[in-house]
Amino acid sequence: MNVYLPLLIVGALIGTLATIFILAYAFMKNKKEAIGFDRNMKDMDLIRRLARYAYPYRFKLLGLLVFVVFSILTNLISPLLMGKIEELVKDTFELPTLYLYVGGYVALLIFSLLSTYILSVSLQKIGQKIVSAIRLDTFVHIESLSHEQLNNIPVGKLVTRVTNDTGALSHLFTNMISNLVKNVFIIIGTLILMFTVNYAMTLMVLCFVPFIVLFTLIFRQFSRRAHREVKDATTELNTYLSENLSGIKITQIFGKEEEKMDQFEVRAKSLAKARVKQIFVFGIFRPVVYMLYIASVMFLFFFGAKGYIEDFTFAGQVVTSGVIVTFYMYIETIFGPIQQLAEQFNFLQGALASAEKIFTIQDMVPEVVDEEDAIELSEVRGEIEFRDVWFAYKEDEWVLRGVSFHILPKQTVAFVGATGSGKTTILSLICRNYNIQKGQILIDGIDIRKIKISSLRRLLGQMLQDVFLFSGTIRSNIVLDEEFTEEEIREACHYVNADAFIDKLPAGLDEVVRERGNNFSQGQRQLLSFARTVIHRPSVMILDEATANIDTETELLIQDSLEKMKNIGTMLVVAHRLSTIQHADNIILLSHGEILEEGTHAELLAKRGRYHELYMLQYEAEMSKEDEQ
Repeated sequence: MNVYLPLLIVGALIGTLATIFILAYAFMKNKKEAIGFDRNMKDMDLIRRLARYAYPYRFKLLGLLVFVVFSILTNLISPLLMGKIEELVKDTFELPTLYLYVGGYVALLIFSLLSTYILSVSLQKIGQKIVSAIRLDTFVHIESLSHEQLNNIPVGKLVTRVTNDTGALSHLFTNMISNLVKNVFIIIGTLILMFTVNYAMTLMVLCFVPFIVLFTLIFRQFSRRAHREVKDATTELNTYLSENLSGIKITQIFGKEEEKMDQFEVRAKSLAKARVKQIFVFGIFRPVVYMLYIASVMFLFFFGAKGYIEDFTFAGQVVTSGVIVTFYMYIETIFGPIQQLAEQFNFLQGALASAEKIFTIQDMVPEVVDEEDAIELSEVRGEIEFRDVWFAYKEDEWVLRGVSFHILPKQTVAFVGATGSGKTTILSLICRNYNIQKGQILIDGIDIRKIKISSLRRLLGQMLQDVFLFSGTIRSNIVLDEEFTEEEIREACHYVNADAFIDKLPAGLDEVVRERGNNFSQGQRQLLSFARTVIHRPSVMILDEATANIDTETELLIQDSLEKMKNIGTMLVVAHRLSTIQHADNIILLSHGEILEEGTHAELLAKRGRYHELYMLQYEAEMSKEDEQ
């Protein structure tokens, strides 16, 4: 009995570990329910969706299976050759035969290396194409989301989805899938060959398989959770960085660097903690699998040694030195892929966690979409009508209440009123950034819901108070990737007086624009937005506080530009400074989402109502400023 004591100790140790892991898994499930941890998508659903991206390359991938087979055969045949060499050295040593076996072994290695190289290069090319397609689909889908949906998602989170998460899928398509297939077939092929060599020793090795399966299934749960926490922590950190690096000047102005550093440290520590947990989970699993490998080798050597010392047979089969060498290599061959499968499973969980994040974005249904019978418009006259329009950003919190008005083509109409009265909302609804709850909005007598969104927005030119310029050049910011001649660009700049400062720049139209155009003044950015709008020839122009916070000299240029732009098409203006809209064809005064007064500047002053009060208050404030100066 004492002879088998080491084997009993190993068995007891494996059984104890199995019990501990099962208890840990049961505790993790209870804790998961307590904290609301949820598997939003099943692994097979994610794999099926990812497979759709690989489907166009199915024939190429099937062709690469030939190289996978070559690589597998090398792993399967090598132990048999080494066993033959052992038997040859032990029994009748023949040098030519030895050369033959060794030469065959070297040839197998060279062939395996070539197959692996071709497989790796080909998979890299296909994998990068697949990842690029996923990244493109995600970006395009983000572009289709409504303004409200985009307002609810931090920019940093969207950046993470398009970059980090798609990058995590790269390893899945370039290496992981082929290795998974390869290792699975190596394991199956190895077991078959082991049975042919010595079925009794094979059954001994298979005693460890249930424990490997058990540990793998338990590890799968812990690994998935650890990867999800890493992805969530990474997203939180990227979101924080995106927001705070954009607003770092405010942080510096108010001297809040230390507070922001503390907030960043909290998120950085959270990510570090998640990664440590991930490493800890994997750091337990792989040594356990390695322990099973060592235990199986120990059992092999134990029975092999007894066969030599005591002429021992195991389950009626003789264990020779050749069998020991072959099985030693096969055990390494079978446990190596198992360990690799564990490592690949670790990466697989990370890839699936990233896929889930990506598909969560892709599954967001755009709130503002074309109707089935939506039409394409090439041009409009610019007639706009609101018919009893009701709108709320949040349910039952009405921003517009039964608003109705009619704007004729080529008219200039101004919207005025206190902050929150609904001025900017009206402009957003015309552009169909949101869907209204009640009423109708018509352009040239057509309900805008019946017009394709892309077609509608091409016919509208929006000039906002906060002008956004892309990194690039002045030229690229004006043309926005469309083809225009040099003459057309310069004519547009001259038309809106932007050439007044562009011609003074060293590179002119090719002057570099830094991030968000922060190397230009607000007035200059506004003039560039005017040029950008004019060159695209919109039928309706929308100006939302376009003249706010601009110096007097630039304002004169802008006012002159606006007078010229009135001739292009219908113009809708939102302005707080009533002096800038005196020449509008119609002025609509809003209050709490309703039209309070409507008419020309002279008509509204003559009514001596709310508009008259606002005008007099601003007039007195301006006179007071002049007196102070």
